[in-house]
Amino acid sequence: MKFNRRSFIGTGIVAAATLHAPIVLGAGKPRVVVIGGGAGGATAARYIAKDSDGAIDVTLVEPTRSYYTCFFSNLYIGGFRDLKSIVHSYGKLASEYGINVVHDWAVGIDRSARTVTLAGGAVLPYDRLILSPGIDFIDGAVPGWDVTQQNKMPHAYKAGSQTELLKAQIEAMPEGGVFAMVAPPNPFRCPPGPYERISMVAHLLTQINPTAKILVADPKEKFSKQALFEEGWQKHYAGMIERLGPDFGGGNVTVNPDAMTITIDGTEEKVDVCNVIPAQKAGRICEMAGITEGNWAPVHAHTMQSRLDENIYVLGDASNQGDMPKSGFSANSQAKVAAMAVRGALTGSKVFPAKYSNTCWSLIATDDGVKVGAAYEATDEKIASVSSFVSQTGEDAAMRQQTYEESIGWYAGITADIFG
Repeated sequence: MKFNRRSFIGTGIVAAATLHAPIVLGAGKPRVVVIGGGAGGATAARYIAKDSDGAIDVTLVEPTRSYYTCFFSNLYIGGFRDLKSIVHSYGKLASEYGINVVHDWAVGIDRSARTVTLAGGAVLPYDRLILSPGIDFIDGAVPGWDVTQQNKMPHAYKAGSQTELLKAQIEAMPEGGVFAMVAPPNPFRCPPGPYERISMVAHLLTQINPTAKILVADPKEKFSKQALFEEGWQKHYAGMIERLGPDFGGGNVTVNPDAMTITIDGTEEKVDVCNVIPAQKAGRICEMAGITEGNWAPVHAHTMQSRLDENIYVLGDASNQGDMPKSGFSANSQAKVAAMAVRGALTGSKVFPAKYSNTCWSLIATDDGVKVGAAYEATDEKIASVSSFVSQTGEDAAMRQQTYEESIGWYAGITADIFG
């Protein structure tokens, strides 16, 4: 990728002609600001800080003091994890890696001045900016619902208090009650995958409310690992789960949070709990920065740089990068590529060809784990899948238990990789 030389008047900075030449910054360290402290942002901040050995000043902006992972949050709903096991702090990033962790909201980006404005009034200058803000919801995606209704009909798609609320509502359902889910259209953040969530809700209900029913209104004709989930549902939760796809009205849904009803293709259903997962888009700060096209932020596959601003990188859910799913594993993988590219641009360190990978595990029932994954390469057009794998229907219990145990080890490893 080539860039034109550009002089920045008043700063004494001349941008390098290639990614591999360092920026000349006079007496000060180059500055990187990372917005979003999840799997993408925290990983990028940590890798830039640790691998630059103090040569780059790194600031991580994240409003929450504790991070609840979306991955494995469904297992909390199902009773396989406690909440403490999915919460992580930013303490090591600050104390062991020297990252300046700022708990505040980013409310503005001036791309010309290269500054980030925070809600508290601080203005942070940057030489490179990394955005990893996750998702926001598209207004009006589910008629009758908006974020002001999230306590009546939770989305639980940003883990933490919403996840706790959804589980509490399920536990309070009357005997034989109805749990409904409005599933999202593609593309959507996963995890917390809707169909793993259905499995975990069903598992919880078999323990505390076995005559309850689950209704899924789904606008998609098909979904990832569908055969595996449907096999598992039949095996473990026969008669409990009904999924209505677009042929049966799953794409024509309205909700009434006050009345606790869901209307599917004109037929109104009274429900006891309704998990609304709307259509999604890049976190709002990407729109504010003016680097989105449609609902997502397009990036160059080789570096995760924005296609609209060479000084900005976009990671994880918010990016439009090609074939990778919007998962925590993907964000972590993309963050390492972006961190290497940023170090190369700012310090002249060697930049190796981008490599990406992803695996998504799902738990269907006790010791019944399945997975799907792929390896990817960067092309000029996109991040492209080059090989893939998926669990098979009919696998024996030992294989499924091994897959689940593999996911436990992965969780421990990736959270250590993100937070130190």
